[in-house]
Amino acid sequence: MSTVIVTGSGGLIGSEAVTHFVRAGHNVVGIENDMRSRFFGPDASTGRTTDRLREQFSAEFRSEELDIRDADGVLRLFQSIGNDLAAVIHTAAQPSHDWAASDPPTDFGVNANGTMNLLEATRKVKPDATFIFTSTNKVYGDTPNRLPLVDIGERLELPEDHHYFGGIDTSMSIDGCMHSLFGVSKAAADLMVQEYGRYFDMPTVCFRGGCLTGPQHAGTQLHGFLSYLMKCTVAGDPYTVFGYDGKQVRDNIHTNDVSAAMEAFHKAPRPGAVYNLGGGRGHSCSMREAIAACERISGKTLDWTYSDQARMGDHRWWISDLSRFEADYPEWQQSYDLESTLQEIHDANVERWSAATA
Repeated sequence: MSTVIVTGSGGLIGSEAVTHFVRAGHNVVGIENDMRSRFFGPDASTGRTTDRLREQFSAEFRSEELDIRDADGVLRLFQSIGNDLAAVIHTAAQPSHDWAASDPPTDFGVNANGTMNLLEATRKVKPDATFIFTSTNKVYGDTPNRLPLVDIGERLELPEDHHYFGGIDTSMSIDGCMHSLFGVSKAAADLMVQEYGRYFDMPTVCFRGGCLTGPQHAGTQLHGFLSYLMKCTVAGDPYTVFGYDGKQVRDNIHTNDVSAAMEAFHKAPRPGAVYNLGGGRGHSCSMREAIAACERISGKTLDWTYSDQARMGDHRWWISDLSRFEADYPEWQQSYDLESTLQEIHDANVERWSAATA
């Protein structure tokens, strides 16, 4: 049977990809070493999710404790799968702006060098296996902050006649801007995934994600916007909004829809593909709008304060233009809107989050 490797298989996107590709008829091998608990503390551990996947898919899924910075270990694992390798779903990462600045060598080692190790193992073992990389919109640095945004009350917005009003496409430059150290390490990986696709004619794609979310997200202050926001609202924990008067805009996409996009690409891959992948305009919200939605769904009031110190390299406004991916893969469409995504995050976690405060 064909085998799919999922890196970061206990994380938000990785765990959804495991479920999706098992149900699509593949065996799945996860690479997971719970680095998230090192990055963000025990509350962010992926261990609980990994245990659940092992139990749920005992015949189709196995988890390998492996660090993607270990090039020899990665190659040995790939060689053990051999010609059965159908796809590599690379979701493992150090995902936080702020954490990257605390330890740049680890951030770059995981995000850039780890990606190189996976690409090279794929090239040596099964170069026609689909390689899917979860990149980030942070490869564009703070260039979106140069957009002529206007304050329309609860959010910042572009004029309707602006080229990017419907969403930012991949024509935006990634040069001449501040990226954050995290953005740089992900950009290095992004470019290498593209280069392996074009230079070695491998089927590779970079999905430059906006806010990717879902009920299994182990959100923390440094990463996991909607999940952490809902958690704080439910549990009564204080929340800090950083910069832009809380009117910064993000588009949000459910992990289920991300996995569906991955499968669509896997069925009809191409070399060196790049797409911006988020919720699009219809699934966008400002921080203030997200707070109001969490309060409405939970029936509780969030204890939040404001800091005028925005995070370095953070975006004032981001909405993804999905038209290029939708044109190439017209069978793909989103099944979750913002309200249903937030409701699912709440319903899946409310008992656990409430019990933690009892």
